[in-house]
Amino acid sequence: MRHTPVLLKEVINILAPKAGEAVLDVTLGLGGHAKTFLEIIGATGRLAGLDLDEDNLSSAKRNLSSFDNIEYFHLNFGEIGNLDLGNFDVIFADLGLSSPQLDNPQRGFSFRSDAPLDMRFDRSGGIGAAELISSLDERRLSDIFWKYGEIGISRRLAGAIKNFGKIKTTFELKSCVEKAAGFRAKYILPQVFQALRIAVNDELSSLVAFLDKGPALLKKGGRMGVISFHSLEDRMVKLSFRKLTAPRVCPATGAIIGEPQFSLLTKKPIVPSSEEISANPRSRSAKFRGIEKLSAVAQ
Repeated sequence: MRHTPVLLKEVINILAPKAGEAVLDVTLGLGGHAKTFLEIIGATGRLAGLDLDEDNLSSAKRNLSSFDNIEYFHLNFGEIGNLDLGNFDVIFADLGLSSPQLDNPQRGFSFRSDAPLDMRFDRSGGIGAAELISSLDERRLSDIFWKYGEIGISRRLAGAIKNFGKIKTTFELKSCVEKAAGFRAKYILPQVFQALRIAVNDELSSLVAFLDKGPALLKKGGRMGVISFHSLEDRMVKLSFRKLTAPRVCPATGAIIGEPQFSLLTKKPIVPSSEEISANPRSRSAKFRGIEKLSAVAQ
């Protein structure tokens, strides 16, 4: 499977892994970023890799078979608080879809191929997009399109889908979007599929949990970085990092009572160069943000 890790040079430059360090990659994918991390940290370092998609884990194990200092976990990154692996020098997340997930029509992530409407990262449990649509009334379906896709015609779209009957395939959903949106359908389709994918996999709740638990797993001087691909995710990362890097204040008086425990590594989000976008168009919406845990943490 062809896979190009996004913002690889920028991630490595900013998170600056070193020989012997411990790395936690919570979205292992096919192992593109992890491979470079492993090459840098060397045999004296260690890497823990998480992924909710068993297909990704299988591919990563093949791609990283030459390394014996990596542990694999079939786990949602929102559950990192359940791991007991100690602390890490680098924690990294690359949110969203991997190319094989998007390119495999049987996964139902894309409107470019007719396939069962599934969209689950973990196909061993939960319900797919078709079942989710069937279980929701028109108002709740509209809320998903508005909240997760920021779609202005969410009510009209939800009505067209529910009036269709029981949707089972990606092309049936695409047909409903085209009926509701007309010539604007080609612009709205990515948002529709994004919104359903987020809802099916409860992605934003997982991100909230990761942003809450992840920083506590960093060693002093440790670095944490996140690549996001849409505004909802990036806004959550931005606000979380802003809170972590702000001075601590007294809730009662608003007076500063302590120095920040983290510092920003990226004052503005890092985005792909024009050369990277040209070589890998799927990178165009990527934004990378990073923080560092200060060596002297205020008590």
